[in-house]
Amino acid sequence: MEMNLLIAYLGIAIMIGLSGIGSAFGVTIAGNAALGAMKKNAAFGNYLILTALPGTQGLYGFAGYFLLQNIFGLLTPAMTAIQAAAILGAGIAMGLVCLFSAIRQGQVCASGIVAIGQGYKVFGNTLVLAVFPELYAIISLAATYLIGSGLAG
Repeated sequence: MEMNLLIAYLGIAIMIGLSGIGSAFGVTIAGNAALGAMKKNAAFGNYLILTALPGTQGLYGFAGYFLLQNIFGLLTPAMTAIQAAAILGAGIAMGLVCLFSAIRQGQVCASGIVAIGQGYKVFGNTLVLAVFPELYAIISLAATYLIGSGLAG
């Protein structure tokens, strides 16, 4: 049914949209901190890595779509209402997790950037601490994979 496909694509849109919005906010938060820190300490390489890190959640949103469409081949006019509802649910869950994960990761990275700008040697520690919000985005991608594999058969 076409309505089922519409519902599923709504889930995909939410997944990609929210994860992308989160990444945009996260990299902006870290980027703003990097611009301020460069006035005192020109550790641009460290700032670049920490600023880019929250961008991965946007990639996870696209990867979730890729899994459901290309790996499992679920997005077809013949999909069932249950499949459509599951994809909508996966999209909402993953989109929200990636949204907040990216924003919070951007805040962690910004704090590390500020500390590096003040002369502290905390790049490695910041990377380790920034992994924790990222973990939940990865878990949401894994859950999307499990939903897709369960729906595919």
